[in-house]
Amino acid sequence: MDIGSGSLSLRVSTHGGSILGLWKQGGGRRVPLLRPAPTVDAGAPEASCFPLVPFGNRVRDNRFVFDGAVFTLRPNTEWDPHYLHGDGWLADWHLGGQTDRSIEMSFEHRGGHTPYEYLASQCFTIDDDSLTIAMTVENRGRQRLPFGLGWHPYFPLTPQTTLEARAEAFWTEVEGWLPGERTSIPADLDFSRAIGLPHRWVNNGFENWSGHARISWPEHGVALSMEADPILRHAILFLSDTTFDPGFKRDYFCFEPMSHLANGHNLTGLGGLTVLAPGESLMGGFRLRVETS
Repeated sequence: MDIGSGSLSLRVSTHGGSILGLWKQGGGRRVPLLRPAPTVDAGAPEASCFPLVPFGNRVRDNRFVFDGAVFTLRPNTEWDPHYLHGDGWLADWHLGGQTDRSIEMSFEHRGGHTPYEYLASQCFTIDDDSLTIAMTVENRGRQRLPFGLGWHPYFPLTPQTTLEARAEAFWTEVEGWLPGERTSIPADLDFSRAIGLPHRWVNNGFENWSGHARISWPEHGVALSMEADPILRHAILFLSDTTFDPGFKRDYFCFEPMSHLANGHNLTGLGGLTVLAPGESLMGGFRLRVETS
């Protein structure tokens, strides 16, 4: 499904509730602002962006304790022993309203790999210079549970790409692609000013980021400004390597806005997760605005 406005065009899919491409047209060029999916049937791992719901990333040992009860999760992929990134990215969403500039879709989950039962909805709206994405998740189960939401966008990585995204703290990574400990931000990952991405594996959480990030591609004279709602004050930066992915060509990176820290279920204060009683909802979103680099 394609929509557009002005120089921007967007392609989305109900498979995984994913974005398959976002482009800016101008000067006889079509510049990708998100990594384009290879086909219209691409799954979420090959997509441009996919949703994280009812929470993102991983929970240590697939286990957490809440309200005095022990809850367990089951792996939902063949390659990771953890329940990963929620359910939405692996499900088929139902198409709702659609106009020339907006698309709505929803997904209901009951049972399966987790104790969560919920209804999630997304809305994609495009105007002349920006894309706005919003999501709502409603607890449709019978018990209170900690919920979160977020997105997993893939941005093009070129030799001159820079990222600016100020944050307060950094989380190390330990075995199993899990967060380790909260510490100061390493110099080569200090994006309080615009710098290039390091030439190494990165899979780390950034705590209390400002909610404003800027990605610039000087070769193309284009930049993207990300403006996130206050609820999305945590993020994960992912930069692959050929050990993890032999086909990696250093052509993309991910900056994932989230409402909570990875493994928040097992952190003090739930790491930013929001406790929803049955019938309660959580909502948030972000905007990508095209600028001149």
